[in-house]
Amino acid sequence: MSFAVLNPGGRDKHQNFSNGPGDPSAEAHPPVNYHAYAACLRAAFHQSISTVPVGSVLVLIRKRNMRKVLASIAQLRARGSSVFISLKESGSHQIADTLGDVTRWELFREICSLADGAISSTPELLGLYSAAGVPKAIFLPTPYPVDFPEWNFARPLEGRRGIFVGTREFRVTSRNHLEAVALANQMSRDLTIPLAVMNSEGRHGGMILKTFQRGNPLFYIIEAPLSYKDYLKVMLLHRIVWQLDSSAVPGQVAGDSLLCGMPCLGGNGAVDRLAFPDYSSPKSRSELVASAKLLLQDDQAWTDCVQKSKNLSAEKLSYSAVAVRLKEFTSLSPTD
Repeated sequence: MSFAVLNPGGRDKHQNFSNGPGDPSAEAHPPVNYHAYAACLRAAFHQSISTVPVGSVLVLIRKRNMRKVLASIAQLRARGSSVFISLKESGSHQIADTLGDVTRWELFREICSLADGAISSTPELLGLYSAAGVPKAIFLPTPYPVDFPEWNFARPLEGRRGIFVGTREFRVTSRNHLEAVALANQMSRDLTIPLAVMNSEGRHGGMILKTFQRGNPLFYIIEAPLSYKDYLKVMLLHRIVWQLDSSAVPGQVAGDSLLCGMPCLGGNGAVDRLAFPDYSSPKSRSELVASAKLLLQDDQAWTDCVQKSKNLSAEKLSYSAVAVRLKEFTSLSPTD
């Protein structure tokens, strides 16, 4: 029996992962986030139901595609497929935006009642799926290809310097982006080390960031967008990734840090808590700042943190580890 991921009417094009995560230099969507569920099973990510084979199908729910999801579930079940669902935008602020409407909530409940199960990229959503009528639900973190050497972007500690701020979006309250930038800027000034922040908000974001830059000659603004590979190249120049995101997201920033072989501090995403348990929420701000300063100055502490995250990611976040659990939950045989 086959497996597929379907994003009905989404912008991401059809992508075949029969050869695994693929080449990092390719222009296609990187094999992370929800694409990774397909990639870890050497399956495909589909935009249209017309290309989906009969088998187990994970259908992604977005704010604007719920009626398409309902239609897709009906067609897939008529073909004899098993249907599983997952909310594609699963941060706390995104869930509130998607389901904080009576029509969409009712559509979501109908979707849940028709699905065979739900795959949640965060542990926080398990109760929501069950309350909405899903017969079974499992937390499966979005996997990362840490078990594929070509996706290992790590570099030695020598040559790394400073802080990379992992969050963006000043206007999203739960990101705590302004606070993260302010605290990182203070650490940069205290330790006389460089600090890089991505600007994805144009003039608005640039104006805020420049208020920090004027008082810190080591404050660097990186204008987005960058390709995924170029973004990782910027990240891995630094010694740590810093954020204070409390959105309960799947945790791509922490996952990117794993691929770059470096510590990530301050978030409460699923990957953050699994790979960096000593440096993630609910640690206090003072504890996080103290840990960041230690990792910025103590080579052995940095090395120990990276090794621990490497071990944890191999056990809980690698393609091979998540693939086993994904097969079990969707009733695929171990050889599928």
